[in-house]
Amino acid sequence: MELAQVRLLVTDFAACYHFYAEVLGLKPQSGATEGPYEKFSPHAGSAGIALQDRAMMAEILNELSDPADGHRSLVVLRVDDLDAYCEQITSRGATLLHGPAPMTDRMRVAHLKDPEGNLVELQEWLLLRG
Repeated sequence: MELAQVRLLVTDFAACYHFYAEVLGLKPQSGATEGPYEKFSPHAGSAGIALQDRAMMAEILNELSDPADGHRSLVVLRVDDLDAYCEQITSRGATLLHGPAPMTDRMRVAHLKDPEGNLVELQEWLLLRG
């Protein structure tokens, strides 16, 4: 078994596409800016994040209705230089909720939300520094 992706069900597909592609700088697979589906890949590693139009999945399953209340997911991305990356993404429109700040003696983190309110954690692993 292999984890192919984490998929987020979204209502405003275009805004989320812009966030993951243009703000966070992840590489889109096909360029489907209006959806109903797109997978994004970081520059390293094999895991991906995908977006799927919530209405499409509701039609398939005939049971999803309103978006979930509260935080139901946390997307975690590791970066080499947290301060530099946070500077880049805030210049592209991201708003940090927290950090960059130490989380443990081995990790620094920053948190933000995508346009649908999904939490994104950016991690810098201090043990990987030279």
